[in-house]
Amino acid sequence: MENEIAAAEEHRVQVREPGVVGMGKEVEDIKDEQEKEEEPAEAPAETKAGKTKRLASLDAFRGLTIVLMILVDDAGGTYERIDHSPWNGCTLADFVMPFFLFIVGVAIALALKRIPNIFDSVRKIVFRTIKLLFWGILLQGGYSHAPDDLSYGVDMKRIRWCGILQRIALAYLVVSLIEALTKKFRPQELGSNPFAIFHTYRWQWLGGFVAFSIYMATTFTLYVPDWSYVYHNPGDENNGKTFMVKCGVRGHLGPGCNAVGHVDREVWGLNHLYSQPVWIRSKACTLSSPNGGPLRADAADWCLAPFEPEGLLSSISAIVSATIGIHYGHVLIHFKVHSERLKHWTIMAFGLIFCGLILHFTNAIPLNKQLYSFSYVCFTAGAAGIVLSAFYILIDVYGLRIPFLFLEWIGMNAMLVFVLGAAAVLPAFVNGWYYEHPGNTLVSWIQNHVFIDVWNSQRLGTLLYVIFAEIVFYGVLAGFCHKLGFYWKL
Repeated sequence: MENEIAAAEEHRVQVREPGVVGMGKEVEDIKDEQEKEEEPAEAPAETKAGKTKRLASLDAFRGLTIVLMILVDDAGGTYERIDHSPWNGCTLADFVMPFFLFIVGVAIALALKRIPNIFDSVRKIVFRTIKLLFWGILLQGGYSHAPDDLSYGVDMKRIRWCGILQRIALAYLVVSLIEALTKKFRPQELGSNPFAIFHTYRWQWLGGFVAFSIYMATTFTLYVPDWSYVYHNPGDENNGKTFMVKCGVRGHLGPGCNAVGHVDREVWGLNHLYSQPVWIRSKACTLSSPNGGPLRADAADWCLAPFEPEGLLSSISAIVSATIGIHYGHVLIHFKVHSERLKHWTIMAFGLIFCGLILHFTNAIPLNKQLYSFSYVCFTAGAAGIVLSAFYILIDVYGLRIPFLFLEWIGMNAMLVFVLGAAAVLPAFVNGWYYEHPGNTLVSWIQNHVFIDVWNSQRLGTLLYVIFAEIVFYGVLAGFCHKLGFYWKL
């Protein structure tokens, strides 16, 4: 394998206008293009005169992550085993968030290789962070209730402040600022020591270690007192009922009494947290676990409580995912040949996976997306490293681009597909044109008559609808936008 990769070192840098470019053996080919007009961005691309050079495998990885998000969001209701794990464990849906953060980290390294003006770079970083926060609150704050409910508006006493884009914004801000502000403190070339790259970028790792330390210290030392909440759900027999959750502990990693939830309740308030946490599918809440079902007669008091899966403390831990991602980007910049990059990437990836699994199976720190536990950081970052390495070999080393163009197109317009598909803006617009009653829309007609009725199966019909009527549609739309040279970037 290594000989084959070494033989591919003559792989040329392919130019596409205005889109994707394959990665050649010399990283200087990329640097020359990107140094001409540097801008801190999620996409590892720099543009001049309409020409763009990009890391094709990273675009494909980003596209795959968007596809996974749409799949688990829209098909997870019928195939709940691919939906988020009710608590400990890691399912297909649980890879989406850390994959996004890892990709953001890699992209930051490529976008900030040269910083002509620190003040200008910091200004752009802060401005992009504000835009991410704005879109995050608009899309996930509760303003829109679409696509099924056509009403809109949110009570500011109950707006949700946290979400996917808000978490990405925090990680992006911290990692980008460290990268920009420490540029003058690091050499341009690495030494001969095999660990030289870690020393060269020690400030980035220090930032990740600080985030890790804050998270671990708070998680295991913060006292979590008893707390109560009033359940609000009109039509439910428990509506208006007050529940008391008994805690009085430190270092607890269970659903009701962990420090992650306590911090969010104190900082944001119960009314501003996510009101439908996935822990309601846990064994303590339903006999149908890991699927959804009626509450047990002896269900835990926290089962109906709100919990923020993208909360403050867990988002601090998520900074480590982006830190690991930026390291992969640094390897791409400094290591000159494919085999060197892949060797470093895969060794680190398998090491992270091994660390995460050891922590999980010894029950020291279980894999947990809701808490964004350290074992979860390691395991998912390692998985991201393996996926990036695989795409890199297939696309950028061997040049197998055509089979992955679909993912590349989505990856190059990730924000557009995220807003239209994952945030359901396009289905909401289509559902706004209904016949006789709001439930009779083109979307529901296609789902029921073209898929569910034909296959005579709610589960299979829903899955096929998500794949062909959503994912394939957005892929074609992204490809069309690519041909027109249209890209929505924050």
